[in-house]
Amino acid sequence: MNAQRQAANQLKAILVTADPSLRLELATLSRRALVRTCLELSEGDNNTDPVARATRFTLRVLAERIEQLRAQAQVLEGRLSDLVRCHHPRLIDAVGIGPHSAAVLLTALGDNSDRLRGEASFAALCGVSPVEYSSGNRQHRRLNRGGNRQANAALHRIVLSRLRWDARTQAYYERRVMEGKTRREVIRCLKRYVAREVYRLVQEDRRELSQTTASPLVVRC
Repeated sequence: MNAQRQAANQLKAILVTADPSLRLELATLSRRALVRTCLELSEGDNNTDPVARATRFTLRVLAERIEQLRAQAQVLEGRLSDLVRCHHPRLIDAVGIGPHSAAVLLTALGDNSDRLRGEASFAALCGVSPVEYSSGNRQHRRLNRGGNRQANAALHRIVLSRLRWDARTQAYYERRVMEGKTRREVIRCLKRYVAREVYRLVQEDRRELSQTTASPLVVRC
């Protein structure tokens, strides 16, 4: 995915210095339409300006690379989704948790399985445990800047997805805002709750997998 974005950025950077007629022709297209159009660009004949021919050739090569990377990304995403669903079906079926976020969180859990004593340890690992910064009679908590930032970002994506699609999360958000919480504070609370849910779902799947493995008559996947 990173390589695909880099190739798309290179393609758009070339358009900035391309021939004005070609630039105007491609400027209004969406990224997907732009790639499809560049795939069909011809270099022209020998009478065509060499710079224009080189520009069209480069655009077509970059479009071909983007398509190849997109196809590879789709294959890898499918394999990743199947693998996560095979071992952790409860996690992948939870609201807002896609295969990428699930894989990041499972990697964080797997790399630190001997250090985690419970869901609070997992929350601290992901950098979603609250940090006190109270003063006098004022009790406040702020975001944790430490922990595994990739896992933290995965939890953040899950929370944003739930805020958009999950009615229960939306009701919680509205209630906490009415209590005087800021959006950042509510998201911090939601990330902590999601970390707790993820940890429990993973532990349930692990217990079921161990029981299934112990029985030779049951095939999990």
